[in-house]
Amino acid sequence: MNRSKNRPAFTWMFCALAATALLGGCASVETRPVATVAASNPIVAQAQHLAKNHAALSGAERSENEQQIERLLAQLDDATLSREASALIEGDPLYNFAGRALMKRGLPLPRPFDRTSDWSFHAAQRPPAEADGYRPPMKLAVLLPSTGPAAVAAASVRDGLLAAYYGESRRRPEVHFYDTAGTPAGALSAYDKAAAEGNDFVIGPLGRDEVSALFGKGALPVPVLALNRGNTTPPSGNVSFSLTPEDEGTAAADYLAERKAKRVLAIAGDDDSQRRAVAALKQRLAARGAVVTDTVGEGTADLGPFVAKEGGVDAVFLAVKGSVGRTLVPKLALVGLADKPRAATSQLLLGTGKPEQDRVLDGIAFPSESWISGGIRGLPPAVGTAQQLPTARGPAARLFAFGYDAWQLSAYLERLAGRSDAYVAGATGVLRIDGFGNVLRTPAWSTFSSGVAVPLADASRR
Repeated sequence: MNRSKNRPAFTWMFCALAATALLGGCASVETRPVATVAASNPIVAQAQHLAKNHAALSGAERSENEQQIERLLAQLDDATLSREASALIEGDPLYNFAGRALMKRGLPLPRPFDRTSDWSFHAAQRPPAEADGYRPPMKLAVLLPSTGPAAVAAASVRDGLLAAYYGESRRRPEVHFYDTAGTPAGALSAYDKAAAEGNDFVIGPLGRDEVSALFGKGALPVPVLALNRGNTTPPSGNVSFSLTPEDEGTAAADYLAERKAKRVLAIAGDDDSQRRAVAALKQRLAARGAVVTDTVGEGTADLGPFVAKEGGVDAVFLAVKGSVGRTLVPKLALVGLADKPRAATSQLLLGTGKPEQDRVLDGIAFPSESWISGGIRGLPPAVGTAQQLPTARGPAARLFAFGYDAWQLSAYLERLAGRSDAYVAGATGVLRIDGFGNVLRTPAWSTFSSGVAVPLADASRR
């Protein structure tokens, strides 16, 4: 486990608040020989052919090619996927896809991902790593908006990062904050300034458009841990970390697929995050051989016609707030879905807090942050932290945990990229890096019990 040791429990709170005063101011395609040995399994051979041409694609064509590979690999059972991944020689472009599929199923990698030398994150310039892999940057730049509409959300990320930073008793880098103003132009300017001022690693930017603009530059002189997913794959040697609705939809699909769900009814509101969660759910279920039978609005009066269709429904996904969920549960019971697996997004927590009303939500699983649901070593409990820091209160607690993990990742990236068994037990969940520079998060899972949100044991494999 990669976790910092001997963290003072509350020292960081004062430091995080005091440090506020310090605040101021197209992906390149790597070409290399493609090494393959034709697979005997026809499904793997087809995926191998698609992977061989993947690096030459871009845009929608590249995304569709990636989805086709995922759908093919999803047809393999665990034992076959593990065996076929082990048989792929070093340099086979399918290996990173197969390895990611293994990671998402909670299965071990046969070897580390195939990476080039730029995945060292300039670590050779730093002092040797600690025994647990801790090897933080020498001079760290953090790109966050301190002005503009996103400044409030960024403050929670900032304070979570500072909580981890000041809670670390070992060597720490200089930290410099740069205001992106929440715009692509601001992010590009902040990055260029950070690079010119000698920072050897960058955390940020935060906005999706900002990340897209930065990754669109191609090769970057200073490696980046972006705090969102852009519209392009991170350039080689850079990493993307996010808490997006897509991640929750994907996590819910995996949760339901582990419970043998093949036909899932999705019920959602009409805001953007809810629609994005459902879209990701559909994509991941399709890759795992399942299907969303229908997506119905949260205000649908009668769910009977959707359940009565041929094949029926064997699980339910709810992309709704808790206040809406309370009205939906009786409707699910009326059509025989009360005892089926039910998963939701973390929005299920919104509008809750009164156990006598929330009992109706008992048994619905939703992704949560390890720190919020059960606590983690080195960080005081979420309830106590919220009492002292407004930026860790209510919905902002997720962003606080996100910032905490951004620091953790910056200190352990070299180990995460270089070892097949490496992970960080973070505040938002168990964190790993796939072969394409994306942080894969296995969230904690929670449910309601007697109207109170509690950790859900053994909800997912790790």
